[in-house]
Amino acid sequence: MLISVQTEDFDLSTEIAKMRADNPTIGAVVSFVGLVRDLNEGLQVSAMELEHYPGMTEKSLEMIATQAKQRWNLIDCLIIHRVGALLALDQIVLVAAASAHRGEAFAACEFMMDYLKTEAPFWKKETTPEGQRWVDARVTDESAMRKWRSSEEATLS
Repeated sequence: MLISVQTEDFDLSTEIAKMRADNPTIGAVVSFVGLVRDLNEGLQVSAMELEHYPGMTEKSLEMIATQAKQRWNLIDCLIIHRVGALLALDQIVLVAAASAHRGEAFAACEFMMDYLKTEAPFWKKETTPEGQRWVDARVTDESAMRKWRSSEEATLS
């Protein structure tokens, strides 16, 4: 399980190859790469500054990955999240899940990304023609989380 909060860019192929290295039990790898959008809420975005709470952020990401491994039969997973100054179209985040079969990898990858968007302590400030603005959590992110919480409650019943 790889968890990294970093300023440097990442290479999707390299990270997936490292995850798969010498592990013949992996039958599926699902990944998600998030990018800095160049348009948000009707305004051009030229840059984004991502801030985090060092130490606390890594622990939060580890908890998310651990929960995914507990819920699905994952062989491995990773979360790489960038911080600092980013430009429009730069990569922000890589989330990947590896399992014997695709269904578990898809579900785990979606779960990790949904939890990351709502639970991980990151703060985003966009630069637009009107100046800088903080980015609020989206209603769609919160509704995605309800799906996982509902399935947790059903499992506990």
